[in-house]
Amino acid sequence: MNLLLTVFEIVAPVFLLAGIGFAWVKLGFEYRLEFVTRLGVTLAVPSLIFVALMQTEIPPGDLTRFTLAAIAGHVGLAIVFEVFIRLRGLDRRTYLSPLIFGNTGNLGLPLCIFAFGQAGLGYAVIFLAVTALLSFTYGIYLVAGKGGFGKAAREPMVWATLLGALFLWRGWQTPVFLTNTLELLGQMAIPMMLITVGVAIARLTTQKIGQAVWLSLIKLVVCFALGWALAVLFGLDSIAFGVMVMQICTPVAVTSYILAERFEADADAVAGMVMISTILSVAALPLILAIVL
Repeated sequence: MNLLLTVFEIVAPVFLLAGIGFAWVKLGFEYRLEFVTRLGVTLAVPSLIFVALMQTEIPPGDLTRFTLAAIAGHVGLAIVFEVFIRLRGLDRRTYLSPLIFGNTGNLGLPLCIFAFGQAGLGYAVIFLAVTALLSFTYGIYLVAGKGGFGKAAREPMVWATLLGALFLWRGWQTPVFLTNTLELLGQMAIPMMLITVGVAIARLTTQKIGQAVWLSLIKLVVCFALGWALAVLFGLDSIAFGVMVMQICTPVAVTSYILAERFEADADAVAGMVMISTILSVAALPLILAIVL
């Protein structure tokens, strides 16, 4: 009973905030999605990432193991789903990127903060950084047929990660006034990202629900099995273990839909996967959290 209450206390704020965003749009209120998203990825999330890395007290060796596990997780998903897509005869440009990359920022970060505290945030930020770096490069290549390295170099999240890692390595700290400013900016990232998820889901439409259901279920099963196996293989401690499994199991990110629409892949199919996998996560992520706690 205590475990159920703990899980509920962790996941309820996450999905309630997303529900606020969903209801906001359905009630007809204005929400400037492009503006809020730009504010988040340019200021709020980079500030959160930088401060979390700079202030983390996780031993360097543990962070290195976790980073390698996160990279191995993405590579493993790319290999498994590349084979799966070829066997099923699915369009690679449409389906491979959504099957690999999860919503490790908007949903993953809040869940890991509530579940595992400041240490969990440090690990979750590392996983998010790996996801961002690969999705801005390999992910764009999959959908567009060309590299995205130039875009990655212009992303504030990438530079926040690199600078945060440098400050962590050297043991540096920013002046108190700057740290306080960055912390304030970072504090608005979590509610902003969650509300934005709800808004984005409310605005998506799709005609490919059936296909999205079985693809989302397959993604979830593969991600859970691979995340658990890699956490054991790399000998991650309990917090890193939980973050690894939770982050890799997050649903398809709205970014995948935006890229599919921009580069003329099957955006309707990707929208279906975003919607269904997110709805599925309402039941799946609390269950996974109960297992890893």
